[in-house]
Order: sequence, then C-alpha cells, then structure tokens
Amino acid sequence: MCGIVGYAGRRPAVPLILDGLRRLEYRGYDSAGIAVVEGGAIVRRRAAGKLANLEGVLNDSPLGGVVALGHTRWATHGKPSEENAHPHTDCRGELVVVHNGIIENYVELRERLTRRGHEFASETDTEVAAHLIEDRIRELGGARPGTDFNEPVLFEAARLALNDIRGAYALAVLWSKAPGVIIAAKTASPLIIGEGQDENFVASDVPAFLSHTRKAVFLDDGEMAVLKADGCRYFSLSGKKLDKQRVVVQWDRTMAEKGGYRHFMLKEIYEQPAACEDTMRGRFFPLRDVLARDAGMDPGVLTKLRQIHLVACGTAFHAALVGKYWLEELAGVPVHAETASEFRYRRATVSADDLVIAISQSGETADTLAAVRQARERGAKVLSICNTVGAAVPRAADFNLYTHCGPELGVASTKAFVGQLAALAVFCLHAAVARGAMSEPDARRFVDELVRLPGDIRAALKLDARIEEIARRFHKKGHFLFIGRNVNYPVALEGALKLKEISYVHAEGYAAGEMKHGPIAIIDEDVSIVAIATRSRTFEKTAANCQEAKARGAQLIAVTTRGEAPLPGADFSIELPPVSELLSPLVNVVPLQLLAYHVADMRGCDVDQPRNLAKSVTVE
Repeated sequence: MCGIVGYAGRRPAVPLILDGLRRLEYRGYDSAGIAVVEGGAIVRRRAAGKLANLEGVLNDSPLGGVVALGHTRWATHGKPSEENAHPHTDCRGELVVVHNGIIENYVELRERLTRRGHEFASETDTEVAAHLIEDRIRELGGARPGTDFNEPVLFEAARLALNDIRGAYALAVLWSKAPGVIIAAKTASPLIIGEGQDENFVASDVPAFLSHTRKAVFLDDGEMAVLKADGCRYFSLSGKKLDKQRVVVQWDRTMAEKGGYRHFMLKEIYEQPAACEDTMRGRFFPLRDVLARDAGMDPGVLTKLRQIHLVACGTAFHAALVGKYWLEELAGVPVHAETASEFRYRRATVSADDLVIAISQSGETADTLAAVRQARERGAKVLSICNTVGAAVPRAADFNLYTHCGPELGVASTKAFVGQLAALAVFCLHAAVARGAMSEPDARRFVDELVRLPGDIRAALKLDARIEEIARRFHKKGHFLFIGRNVNYPVALEGALKLKEISYVHAEGYAAGEMKHGPIAIIDEDVSIVAIATRSRTFEKTAANCQEAKARGAQLIAVTTRGEAPLPGADFSIELPPVSELLSPLVNVVPLQLLAYHVADMRGCDVDQPRNLAKSVTVE
C-alpha cells in the first residue's frame, strides 16, 4: 500500500500522475515513484519521503511520455528507501509493476525465481510480481515484432503470473514492448478504473482521477482491466471477457480540497452537521419502507432475527459499540460488537437467523471484508454501512445503507464516524419499528430528536475557540485518560484514539466505572482526565469517578451539558447543548475531535497524514 495512479492517453502523463498522487496523500505513505514509457523504454524516478522529494528529482531529470504509472508506498516489506519505492522492475528494466497489498507467498516465489536466474534489487514482496510476469513472458516466447502483437502477450503473462500469487493485491503493469497498454488487476485491495475521453485512468481511490472524469468502474476480486487511450476492456483471471457496470461519481473536485481550512481534518470536523443531515435525509418516512428502498432490506428480515453482530475496525468499531447500546435499548435484540480482526479468527456463533452489520468508511478494510465473507459462508445476512459506493464490502454484503459524507481525506476519521452513527440511528429506528419495540408516536419523537442533531453539532463547533484555549494549556502533557459511561464509553475510546493517532500522545479510553479496577493506579499530577459528563442516568456516578481522580492530583477537563449542574472539581469545562443521553455521542465526540486536532497542531504534528497510518487498511 498505499496509492496507485496510472494513465493511458494523449496528454503528457507525468503532471497527471503527480496530481493524482497528491490527491491520495491522505492515505499515508513513506516513499513515491513514477515510471513512463519514453522513447520505447521504461524510465523510472523514485524518492524516499514525501512527494516533494520525487518532484525535486523530476525537476532535475524530467520525464515525457503519455502512458505512466505512479505510486506512493507505505512500507510493509523493507524499510522506506528509494530502492524499496515503487515502481519495481524486472531484470532487464523493460517492465514495471506498482502494487498495494501483501503477497503472502513472496518468499516461496522469490526463491523459485532466483533459482531460475532472476536478480532482485529490493526487499519488497512487490518485486516478485515483476519478475514473475517477466518469467511468464519468456515462457510465452518473449516480445513479438510490432507492439500490437505484444498486448496479448503482456495480458496473458500477467494473468498467468497472478494465478501464482497468494494474498492481497491491487496491481498495475507497464511493458516497454507494449507501450500504450496498462494491465491492472485486483484481489482484496481496492482498484478503480476512471474512463475518460481518449484517456483512461487506474487508481486506488476515486479522488486521483476525479478532476478528469466521473465515470468509474470498480474492479471486483479476481478481475483484470486492459487500459489504452482509446478504451478499456475487462476480464476475469480465467481470461473471460466481462461487461462491467459504470458508476457516475457524484463528488465534485471542491469536496476533495481544503476549502480554506488549515487541514483536511479541521474541514471535515466542520462538515459533520452536513454529513449528519445528508446521511439521514429522506430516511425517516414511511417508517416501514425506508430500509427496503435504501438498503434493499425487507423489514421482515428484522422480525425474525435471533441476534445481531456488529463488526468493524478502529473508529468504525467505536461506532459499532454505540450501535450495540442503541439496538439493545430501542429494538430489544441481543447484539454483539466485535473488532473484525478478532471476529474472523473466532468460532463466532453466527447462523442463518442472524444479521451481521459491517461498518467501514472505505469499504475496503481487509479484516472487515473477511468477516463479511465468513458470515455469509455461515448463512447469515449482511448489511454494510459504508461511505464508498461500489467498494468491496458493500459488494460482498446482502444489503447496503450508505452514508453520504463525501470524501474524507484526513487519515484520522471524523465526519465518517458521525455519518456511521447517523446511519446506525436510522437503522435502529426502523429496526425498532419493524420488531414492534417502538410505537409510531415514540418513533416520531425519536425522529424529532434526530432532526435536531445537525443543529446541536453546529452549536458544539461554536466552542472551537474555547477548546483551542484548553488545548494550549494541555498540549505539552504526556498522558490522558478519557472516561465515559454507557453510550459515551465508546466516545471516550474514540476521543483517546483521535488524540494518540494524530498527536502521538499516550491516551487511553475507559468505562468510568472501571477506573478503580486498575487505571487509578497510574493517576497522579502528570495524568490529565477528560470526562464525558453530559446529562445522563449515571451523571452522579461519573462525578464520583472524577473526584477519585482529582484526589490523586489529576487535572480534569469536563464535557458537560449547558444549563445542568457543573461537574464538581473540573479545572476546565466544555458546555454542550442539551441532547438526549441516547443520541449524545454524535455531539459529545465533536469537542474531543477538536481537542485532538488542536493538541496535534500545537505539537507540530502532520495532522492529515500521521506517521505509520493509512486511510484505507487493505492488509491484515
């Protein structure tokens, strides 16, 4: 991983590739490279570090050409370096490969290829693919006279090579003997074709080509594409020709730009009222028809449920935990919430009477996708909650409830989390009505609360200056403990995750009642407590937990409800508008996101691209 961009067309390719790679920077990376066909030969430029380093190399040694591949790499095999940067080449330097994912049997393949005389120049698993395709070209008789004859040679060599590879890959290939052709393929890692006029793109995410075309084709696992300036063709790994569906992407270019904000993350925090509105819009009435219309799910599915399993990773898992509280409270159905990486390797009691809800911002999260497939193998129905139309998780699911948040470019998820919560709230409403656990009058009152949420989030955003002031007092602190109860326990987990993700400060989230069962041992004057103490049934209990921390010298930041009793002993308070306890996570998370943002910014961290992280985690 992490970013792939390819171009076959009539225009100079290098500026288009660089622009596409810039639009994929949000995915995180540690090196970058580009290869073009120029003068009948493959020419590469690579550099460790950020794209600016590659641009410096290109300024010193420019490249021409109208067909090219580019890549930003996040290290999985081998250290970040120019030698390990993509694209990787074969022995003769005639063929290059860019690749996201992990080739699980690369050691076995590398040993086999070495015995056949291949020489390797990097530590990566990706280089194996280049040599494997080279080896297949030799077996097929090598290059033919005339480039038109070499396109089928390259296609067949790549197809045969890919059948030898085990693991996850999104891969693109360029060969100097077929200079106008790019071969692309994917399994368990995202790869999308952008079809334009006299030009075509391949990329690991839509923003890379959105400035040039909105017509996208999402490759499914085990599929290949042949890109040329005059068109694209699609095939299975068995060589069968495919007729793929085109999707018109509704995002516009400005949605993927900063819009005057200092960072994408801050822009996306401020987009949360709109994300909430867009996800809920049109999904309230008629109460018995929305899931069938929007998710393809007959309400009858919900009436027969034995239990629900929520599976997700990272921030999406915290949304799943909130969903567990909601579904049990509102719909009266037993619910399990589990990280997908654990679910997929556990003998979970999943049956045909169960519903699995898979939550993923990108829809390409490897562990979540594997959990979906495993659930379906066991006969369960799967509902995906996802922000990316046509991604792998929704394609593998039976039903889909899309969030409508637009592109999220900051690596640390913010508006996608609020969108996931909004989608879960909509689902919980309809599940409760379908199961007879909520009367229509109660449902209408719940809808009224949901409708007010975007305005409540906007009110929370108005406290940004206050939160920035608090961040200025705390940004040099080294240890934070976030505590909350009930539906706000997952919010405490999310607040801690946001802080450590982007500021690299040690932070942990705990259920407030668990503090005395261990964490209290580490509390002293060096530990800062962030308590979610808004209006709730357990406010007094949370207040008592805070006093225990205060008695041991901790400084206390309290997130409270405006107009309610203040939290005793709080050093700093953030007063939010009154919201029902059940729906408070959508509002309470906002000051925690802003606190993390300002602390990271004041510490000089790369807010949008934190170290070691990637936006779309497409490997285990």
